[in-house]
Amino acid sequence: MSRLLHAQTHAWLKVFAVSARHLSFTRAAEELHVTTGAVSQQIKQLEERLGFKLFRRLPRRLELTEEGKRLAAVVDEAYQSVGLEVKRLRSGVMSGVIRLRSVPAFLSKWLMPRLPRLQARFPDIELQVIAEDSSLSLREGEFDLAIDLNDGHYPGLVITPLMEEVIFPVCAPALMRRRPPLQAPADLAWYPLLHDVTAWRGGHAHAEWEHYLQAIEAPPLNVRRGYTFNRHRLALEAAVAGMGVAIARQALLADELKTGALIAPFPARIHTGKRYGIVHTSGALDDRRVAAVHDWIVEETQRHTLHADTGSLDRLTRP
Repeated sequence: MSRLLHAQTHAWLKVFAVSARHLSFTRAAEELHVTTGAVSQQIKQLEERLGFKLFRRLPRRLELTEEGKRLAAVVDEAYQSVGLEVKRLRSGVMSGVIRLRSVPAFLSKWLMPRLPRLQARFPDIELQVIAEDSSLSLREGEFDLAIDLNDGHYPGLVITPLMEEVIFPVCAPALMRRRPPLQAPADLAWYPLLHDVTAWRGGHAHAEWEHYLQAIEAPPLNVRRGYTFNRHRLALEAAVAGMGVAIARQALLADELKTGALIAPFPARIHTGKRYGIVHTSGALDDRRVAAVHDWIVEETQRHTLHADTGSLDRLTRP
C-alpha cells in the first residue's frame, strides 16, 4: 500500500509541476491531456497529503503560496535533472573521442564557425581536430574522418563528396588605386600575384592561377611570380593587406566580399574539378559516433549550399 501511495505522490507532483509552470489548471490539463477537474482534484489530494496549501485559488487566476513556490523550484530542478540524465543515457553511444583531420583552409574558414552546433547536438563527443595539408598522405589509423580537397581518388579509402571548389581572383580595393585598372586578365601583368602552394592534393605551387587563366583563355602571363604561402588563409590575408591579387575559393569566402575588404575584379568563376570530401575507411561508419559526425558535416554542407548568399558569385563559368 505504501508503494502505491509513493507512486501516486510522484504522479501528483508531476501535475503540480505543470500547474505551477502555467499557473492554470486549465492549461495544465491541456498539456497533460486530462480534464481540468482531474488536475484540480489531484492538486487537492497532494495538498492533503502534504498538509499545506500549494495554490491560492483567486477569482480569475492561481497564485502559488510561499510553500508552493519553494516546492515548485525543487520539483522543477529535479525534473530538469532527470530529463538531462535521460538525454545523456540515450546518447551514451554518442560519447567518446573522434579524430577529425581537415585541410587547414576548410577547417579555419568553414568548419570552425560551425563546430558549436556539433557540440550542442552531441555534447559528449570530443573532437581531436588535426589541421594537415593535402600534400601529406592519408593513412589508415591516423584519423576517423578526414576532410580533403582532391579529385575524389583515394585508393583503399571511401569518400563522401561535399562541395566542388570554384575559384576566382580577389584583391583589396586600394590595390588598384596605385596601378592601372584591372579591366581584363591581361592587366594582371601589372600586379603581384599571391599563391597558395598547397591548393589541392597533387597540385604545384602555381596551380590555381594557371588553372584559372587557362580556363578563361587569358593571354599568356607569367604566373610563376609574386608571393607564395603554404596556407590559403595567409594568401587571403596578404590580399586584404594590399600585397597583390590572390585566388579565392568560393566555398571559403564570404565575409571579405560582404564587408568590402576584398573585391572580385573579373566576373568569371571557374570550377576546378576538385571537391571537398569526407574520407574514411570502409568500416568507419559502423561506429555510430563517427557516423553521427559524418552525417552532421554532410547536413551542414547541404545547408550551406542551399542558403549560401551568392551575391556577386552567381555567374559560374565552367572550363
